[in-house]
Amino acid sequence: MMLAKKSIPDRPYLHIRQSCMRLHTGTRASLLLLVYAVQKVAGVNFTQCLNDIVENAIATQNLAGLLNGDGDPVSNPSDATAISYSLCISACGAGEEPFQWPVFSQDFSTWLLPNLALVSQLPFGAQYRLDNLMSVVLTVGSPVLAGYSLFITLLNSRWIHHRFRQAVDYPNSHFAVSILHSLHQVPLRLHFDHAHFPSLVVLPENDTWWKYFSELVDYGHTWSIASAASIAWVVVAFILTLTHSPWNDYANEADGEATGSMWLWLIPIVVGWLQLSPKCDFDRLQLAYVRADQYARTGIAHTHMGMPPASTRRALTITAMEEDSDVMSPDEFLTPPVFNYSRSLRWASTADTTFLAFKAASDKAKSRIPVQFGSDWVESDDMKTIHPSNRRGSPQEITTYCAQPDGAQHSHWAPGMFTRMFVASCVSLALQWGTAGAATIVAYLTPTIGIGCRSLSYLIYAGLSTLIWMILLMSSILAHYSAAYSHRPPLSARVALVLSHWLRRMGKLLAIANSIWVVMTCVFQYSSFYGTCFCNSSVIGRGEGAYDVLIVTTAQAALARAAWIGAIVLACGSASMFIGLMNLLLDTLP
Repeated sequence: MMLAKKSIPDRPYLHIRQSCMRLHTGTRASLLLLVYAVQKVAGVNFTQCLNDIVENAIATQNLAGLLNGDGDPVSNPSDATAISYSLCISACGAGEEPFQWPVFSQDFSTWLLPNLALVSQLPFGAQYRLDNLMSVVLTVGSPVLAGYSLFITLLNSRWIHHRFRQAVDYPNSHFAVSILHSLHQVPLRLHFDHAHFPSLVVLPENDTWWKYFSELVDYGHTWSIASAASIAWVVVAFILTLTHSPWNDYANEADGEATGSMWLWLIPIVVGWLQLSPKCDFDRLQLAYVRADQYARTGIAHTHMGMPPASTRRALTITAMEEDSDVMSPDEFLTPPVFNYSRSLRWASTADTTFLAFKAASDKAKSRIPVQFGSDWVESDDMKTIHPSNRRGSPQEITTYCAQPDGAQHSHWAPGMFTRMFVASCVSLALQWGTAGAATIVAYLTPTIGIGCRSLSYLIYAGLSTLIWMILLMSSILAHYSAAYSHRPPLSARVALVLSHWLRRMGKLLAIANSIWVVMTCVFQYSSFYGTCFCNSSVIGRGEGAYDVLIVTTAQAALARAAWIGAIVLACGSASMFIGLMNLLLDTLP
């Protein structure tokens, strides 16, 4: 009984002790988490860490890991300005520098936000908003592709205008050049069956169609107060980059000097499209074509029947949504001009076919040969015009009038196309690597010199941008190759088409990833995410010999200044070269 009575108070005592032990264990875990969170918020003070290491070295005479700015061991602890990566990890920890919201918000609003706002000035106009969003993703994810689409559009327009001006003197030829220049953003197709397109070229009744359609599509995405203000904002922000550069006050790399150079490609792209003024409003183009189509006429069997009948089928289609469409890449239907990479090959082929039809008619007119067989040439009152009776005939006569001499075959690949592609590629690559290369130079030559987190981030962005351009360009080439065999394609054409689809999807996925990457790279830069022993020591490039420079010497600051000057010249030079070349070529456009 006494044992039983004695055991009664022991049970609650044990229960309380176990509860206290559980409470003590939970509190200890919470305190550990709290300490870890405080360390993450407070960050690592590398200056204080170096002072502690030097004091310990003086006391213990252990100089292991103490280095000078060049990474060489020091004999006096007080001369140490850098520490080895292993010592940095053991003494300072693997955390990053303290996050400073004022610095982050200022850098974000100064360097990144103006460029994101400038993206809104890119030409859009797709039928669906998702396609407009994808055009932004492709532009930001691959500036090489954006520059290529812009410059190949310029070179193609210049090429066809030059050919018409040199070899064609026929009614409506100047309207044809203007229309071709305006329709880079849609898939163009010509129809020669039943003399549809030849009738559009030859018949005088179609003069109204050419003139009316040319006027309807003579609009564009051009300068406005909003676009000028957005460009000025970015330019002012970049000027602030120069005033805050390392030659005035060497500070930590959380500032946006390098990112300002990395985004500098956007100004030439936006300015270029504003100058080229693309016609990319899908609904407006559709309406213009429908309104002009009522004036299109086809050839007639006998000229005495009066006005030719209205065409039941369009001679020139701008949407290619018909059942016999041979559009192999869905990107051809998307009117934002960044997708011109997918249309450039077929556009050039269609423009060349148009030129050859006009040239054949022009050559016969110069030889005073009328359309109708056996009839005589009728002189016009005005020597500069052709009498309408010389331009009428049956469908067969009209088709023959625009046919190539001696049965010459028209190539599926427009002449000089690959040369223009090469030039556009070189210019766009120079723009991308000039701006991203400038950012890489600044990060690479900032102590500790070497490939680190920052410089590697810029290289990844430029490298992926180039890879995306290569993938999508190859996709367009394969799609154009397979389009030559739209009826009963051989095995090679079918394989090329399947590979084209896969490459297009892969390129877009990489563009999505790269556009997110470039924004996150800037965020990491501004938030001191890269301010760790690993990133500051350039471990990626130096490997086992990595070290962290904690005190910048005068010589190192001078090298950083020289690197920044060179980077500014490289970035501004590549952007200026792009804009300068465009302005040199713009005066030859219709």
